[in-house]
Amino acid sequence: SEGTLRIGGQVMNDVPPQKRDVAMVFQSYALYPHMTVFENMAFGLRLRKLPEAEISARVTAAAESLGITELLKRKPGQMSGGQRQRVAIARALVAAPPLLLADEPTGNLDVKSGEEIIHLFQDLCKNDGISVLMVTHDPLLASMADRMLLLKDGVTAASDIRSAWGIEEV
Repeated sequence: SEGTLRIGGQVMNDVPPQKRDVAMVFQSYALYPHMTVFENMAFGLRLRKLPEAEISARVTAAAESLGITELLKRKPGQMSGGQRQRVAIARALVAAPPLLLADEPTGNLDVKSGEEIIHLFQDLCKNDGISVLMVTHDPLLASMADRMLLLKDGVTAASDIRSAWGIEEV
């Protein structure tokens, strides 16, 4: 509720969301049910008025990297929760953001699908240079992160897994 948000050294507090170089993945997928996967992924790029050839290339590349190429003609209601979450991540990635915000991205998924999403985020960080800031209540998933902060009442209560759970160093 207060403070300064900086991305790449630039203060973002007064920058409109559409002009920030950030993408978002929601727990509830936030996919348009009447659109195909391709259309969902292309939507934001079309709002930016990118050429159709570039949109098609970006959507295809993101779909290939996330293993969802066979889903491009389906609608969200024809997919599993894990597939929908991959589509939601792909939709965010087509914008080529340096920062991906993820709000409980595994909350609606089974354990196996949730771990796949976390491994995908790790690959994005390692291979594509994308920073991922994820909110989760799952301690196992939090323990898989490179860095973890525990917030209590809006204040950082711990900055590592051991202190978050009161585990003393042996």
